[in-house]
Amino acid sequence: MSYVPRLQSFYREQVIPILMEKYKYSSIMEVPRLVKICLNQGIGAATQDKKLIDIAIGELSIITGQKPVATMSRNAISNFKLREEQAIGVKVTLRSNRMYEFLDRFISVSLPRVRDFRGINDNSFDGRGNYTMGITEQIIFPEIDLDKINKISGMDISFVTTAKTDAEAMTLLKELGLPFKNAKN
Repeated sequence: MSYVPRLQSFYREQVIPILMEKYKYSSIMEVPRLVKICLNQGIGAATQDKKLIDIAIGELSIITGQKPVATMSRNAISNFKLREEQAIGVKVTLRSNRMYEFLDRFISVSLPRVRDFRGINDNSFDGRGNYTMGITEQIIFPEIDLDKINKISGMDISFVTTAKTDAEAMTLLKELGLPFKNAKN
């Protein structure tokens, strides 16, 4: 038998029946599911120091367990000393087992390490069932060694679901364990 992450089996056994009952789906295939998690880290100072991209790639690969790719600029902007096709950030997309493992660690270990944490904002849905949140410090992840950090940087985390509405996506993410501030459902 192959390995199944804890959160994935929790989704199949606990979350699907709750969503089926709440939204009265006729088929199990209609139930919203988490498709992917995208992590994006923009590094504005990379125009001056190209080593920052390599450092960010190393940090993001330690956090996610998957090698990120550098994002390139599309246009040249002389005021920002930015050339076309210059590396200005890193991104990684997690799917399947790595996605569930990252989400499990993020909910149970990383979010409780945020200073003055009162829950995540529930206003960041895009209208199509996807949720994006920002993290101000990468040091909330326990994989990062504080002694090796020379600059604290943040990142954006996007949760892409198959939900048709924001209410369905919020219920899905809330049942998976994301701690929303003003959970109305």
